[in-house]
Amino acid sequence: MITLQHEQLVFRFPHVDDGAGIRIDFQRTLRLPDDGHDYHLPPGLGRFPLRHIEDFDLGTSNYRKARGGIIMPMFQTDALWLNFSSLGYGRPELPVALKIGAGKINAVSGEKWGDGLSQDPQNYVVLPAQPWLDGFNVEKGKVRQFVAMPLGKGYTVEEQIDPESDVGGIQIEAIPMKKEAYEELKAKREEVSSMRFGVSMMMACEASASMEMGLGMGGSMRQEIYDDEYGLDAWDLANSQRCFIMLANAEQWMSITGEEPPLSPISAEAYSKAGLPWFDYYDGDRKAIEGAKALGNIKSVKAISEAKRADTWPKEKSKIDYLVKKIKGMKV
Repeated sequence: MITLQHEQLVFRFPHVDDGAGIRIDFQRTLRLPDDGHDYHLPPGLGRFPLRHIEDFDLGTSNYRKARGGIIMPMFQTDALWLNFSSLGYGRPELPVALKIGAGKINAVSGEKWGDGLSQDPQNYVVLPAQPWLDGFNVEKGKVRQFVAMPLGKGYTVEEQIDPESDVGGIQIEAIPMKKEAYEELKAKREEVSSMRFGVSMMMACEASASMEMGLGMGGSMRQEIYDDEYGLDAWDLANSQRCFIMLANAEQWMSITGEEPPLSPISAEAYSKAGLPWFDYYDGDRKAIEGAKALGNIKSVKAISEAKRADTWPKEKSKIDYLVKKIKGMKV
């Protein structure tokens, strides 16, 4: 069961355990400079607003409502990251395998979206071990930031991999751990008295395309995507839940919902000059997966803009000095 609460997507799996589930919110954030440097994790600057797509008239795109989902506003070149948290505090968190798509391209494996899970390459992240996801998995220990761009001009990752694709937005599929595997996990944790609160995490959902927005590659940052320690047999594919998220630009959002979109965040340079922190998340107990080979030759929004001699990517300082706050992962 998927619901929308306090600008968060909530996935519940009562067939496994009452109250078990996850929350996902989409955080506004600083756009990283695309200057060849690998940056630390930028901050969250508040949640993007989310609305049920069924509640609005989409005009010629009303057919998009047949699959349901959510609509969310973003300005061109706005960046986001996905934040995750577990439901059911006071009990062991339910592990969930989460697939994230940029249109019809898997953001973790770089391959076209398909049914099921795979480990070679791994096409999902595992919650609650994965605290968040900021971008496309391009190398081991490195991602390229999710950045919103209009469809139809070749900027999005989806269009570069499949020129015929025009889905856009974000797609999320959540697959819970099987009930029997979860019961075994709970018993082991109770034996060693190791119940802890869940680490906050983040990810993505998929969107519909007629709003003409998708996700391109921005600047580079240090972030590990962790290997699945449970194995494919642990996941309950028969009870997966899927959500599509349509990305609307500011003008479309106002036309459809009648609401003002949130202002685009301040620049990374201005934020850093104010002495505010970026983050370095480290969990030495976990193994990181390799980068997606399919994403190796994808061009960033800035690179495409320069090739087109377009004024798409904002001017930026060549290198930013900033304060880093270290965060150690918790064993769950």
